[in-house]
Amino acid sequence: MDVEGTSGRRGTGPVVPSAPPGVPVPPGPPAQRGAGVPPMPRRAPESSLETWLRTPRHSDGPGVYAYGHVPKPPQDPERVTDRRLVGGAIGALLCGLLVWSLGRDGYLPFIMWPLKWVIPASWLRPASPQDAMTAFRVSYRIYFALCAVLLIIICGHFGRWREVLRRYVGPLVRKVSTEEPTPQEEAVAAASDPVDWPDLRDAGYGEVAARLASEARGGRMNDVDFVRLHRAWRFALAEPRRTDAYADAVLRQGAAAWTHPSGARDLPGRSARHDLYTAQVRIGAATDSDRNPYLYRGAGMALDPALLGTSLLAVGPPGSGKTRHVVRPVVESLCLQALAGTAAVVAVGSAGADLGPAEAFDVVIAPGDPSSGYDLDLYGGADDADEAAALLAAALLDGFEGPDADPRRAATALSQVLGPYRAAHGRFPSVTELRELLEGGAAAIAALREALDAAGEHGWVRELAARERQSGRRGDLGELLADRIALLDRPAFAGFFDVTGRSKPFALNSLEHPLRVRIDLPERGHAEASRMLARLLLAQFTAAATARRDRSLFACLVLDDATHTVTADAVRALQRLRSAHAGAVLSLRSLDDVPEALRSALLGAAGCRIALSGVTTWDGKRFAEAWGTTWVEESDVTRTPDFSGGLLKRTVRGVRRVFTGEAATTESVTVRRVERERWSASDLANAVPRGHAVASLTTVAGDSSPPVLIDLTG
Repeated sequence: MDVEGTSGRRGTGPVVPSAPPGVPVPPGPPAQRGAGVPPMPRRAPESSLETWLRTPRHSDGPGVYAYGHVPKPPQDPERVTDRRLVGGAIGALLCGLLVWSLGRDGYLPFIMWPLKWVIPASWLRPASPQDAMTAFRVSYRIYFALCAVLLIIICGHFGRWREVLRRYVGPLVRKVSTEEPTPQEEAVAAASDPVDWPDLRDAGYGEVAARLASEARGGRMNDVDFVRLHRAWRFALAEPRRTDAYADAVLRQGAAAWTHPSGARDLPGRSARHDLYTAQVRIGAATDSDRNPYLYRGAGMALDPALLGTSLLAVGPPGSGKTRHVVRPVVESLCLQALAGTAAVVAVGSAGADLGPAEAFDVVIAPGDPSSGYDLDLYGGADDADEAAALLAAALLDGFEGPDADPRRAATALSQVLGPYRAAHGRFPSVTELRELLEGGAAAIAALREALDAAGEHGWVRELAARERQSGRRGDLGELLADRIALLDRPAFAGFFDVTGRSKPFALNSLEHPLRVRIDLPERGHAEASRMLARLLLAQFTAAATARRDRSLFACLVLDDATHTVTADAVRALQRLRSAHAGAVLSLRSLDDVPEALRSALLGAAGCRIALSGVTTWDGKRFAEAWGTTWVEESDVTRTPDFSGGLLKRTVRGVRRVFTGEAATTESVTVRRVERERWSASDLANAVPRGHAVASLTTVAGDSSPPVLIDLTG
């Protein structure tokens, strides 16, 4: 078993978010309900899964890695630094000891004056020396005790001893007092221990809870199993008959019950730190610098579906770590969530991109590679000709074509051939057939008209005639669309995009299932075709994700290279993904790969923005505008020549100027509040160290974080 993130502070019970509705549980034979079984005694040492489950989880804000995170105390502007506080306390202590020793040894005679004013003179000139000395000693000790108390109060005030006790001694005392819990506290902790599955036990399935607890303690359960079974149980509670089927499956198969359809229970070779309890993946740590907000300094930073649901845009030059530190961890996390039945992921990258091994995915599609086991549905599984035409139009036009390349006109031209062809043949045309129809070939159009007459679909002849009239006219998009389709009608893609059913095509309308899909685009030699396929996948994903009836799974599309992929329709579609429990991750080398009119709109549509080290000032300017301004304190120092003082002082300043060459000056400091950019374009281009990034994150609920400087290697 491989459970990430098991090094953390141990607690009696983690703060666990409620699991979302579970995956469908098929009915099965009822199981025998077990009587209440007492919690099993803990074993020592505990397994890594037990440590993972019992570790507290807290979050100060969006993006904070909650596993083992210790929240910071509220920020106090008047807070004294540790060095100053400890130094002042030690200095006050030494001064107090010095005063006490000098007073006791008689080196400070004025300390005895108040005592001489109070005691009777007869005690100093006694008639009976023994009686007077006894009374004097008693008063002397009482007086010095009061002096000691007064000295402690004075030194404690100036040395801030109370703050020292509160800051350093108090936590140690509380830690020692809580290390040995009382029997009542142990009973409460045992009743709420997630290892013992209290939800199942409270529902009367004690035997099932005991079986799962033994699986967890015996090392036969991992974090994926726990999340998957927990989700399935919450879904089973929605219908009473499913609880018996759930119990029966667990009693027979243990932690292996209700596994993913692939049978996998974990990913081979995890490379990132994951916490499936909160569905977070750690991408780095916020630096402990003044540029970061107080609550984020030193905290781990992570991504989760609540953030990815607002879509993520990562911009950085090659070598900045986009794939290694952002894209790869996100894909790995979503694949783990898919195994747990909570997500569906489609990862798109060039052939050779490090998106994970093939064993980590259910479907691997490589257009242009004869060894690819799956094919890609060019029409995204659409049954309606207008829908298929709209998807193709969004893919064939890349946004750099100018105002004449209107996607709506392109969709109209495509629907004029797709509709008649589907009516005549019961399927959409292949790449070659579609190209011939868009080119307006007389033989292809005549053959389609004959097929419509044979099928009795005479109503579609008018659509075909309209396409035939427009073909060849000035301003017709048919030729442009045919040239674009020709990029896929190449020998390298022979056998792909099949519409006859001979291959195993994958369509993006399957996002209602917890699928793990990787698509390797042929970058070398077919760069334009790869970009067109990426646009097609983005259009198909947004259409399929927003049209889902069951949105219990989080669906995410990851584009490792979104160059020339973003169009106006894509930007509008990204904004609709938030309400569809879906999101997209777009990675760009530069914002120059997006049409200029869409750059600000893209930054506005993406709720999570990451600028990696090495971005240009032109890209940094767009990010600076998106992040806005904040109020800061600015200090102005004014230096003026010093002409004050008499003859002696001016003489000394003159001699110093002769030897140092610098004139004496006076300084005046002016502090004012001004409005400044959170991160300027120059700072983003020059002040972000290598291996770092500046990120702002927003959740689907609307909570957002200011820009945070993250060490991606931390």
